[in-house]
Amino acid sequence: MTSLLPRPSLGLPDIFRMFETEWPFGERHAMRVETYTEKDGFVVRCELPGVDPDKDIHINVEGNQLKINAERKHEERTDRHSEFFYGSFSRTLLLPTSCNTDDINAEYEAGILTIHMPRREAETRKEIPVMRKGK
Repeated sequence: MTSLLPRPSLGLPDIFRMFETEWPFGERHAMRVETYTEKDGFVVRCELPGVDPDKDIHINVEGNQLKINAERKHEERTDRHSEFFYGSFSRTLLLPTSCNTDDINAEYEAGILTIHMPRREAETRKEIPVMRKGK
């Protein structure tokens, strides 16, 4: 599972990234993602060429997880060679707690799905009084 929260670099190979690839051969996901922050929120971009955004892409938020599902349908052709990925693709990303999941929007252009997630307004700090028991 990929996270929108940056990992600190320790100067060593990123072993977590190995587990985000298709194990054990090290190929990349069929749905590659790019994540970054902007001053007003978070952005996820996915490479999804050849899909119909109205029928083949589904985005859901469950708790602190953003789930992206897509499908590229296989076209029957004779005498073909293909390096395309066909079938269903899925990615799950962990969202930061400061992400406002009520106002997420997505757009698709030129094979790229872009998901914008605004930051939640800063929560105010509240002091909780401690009462003495029995008084």
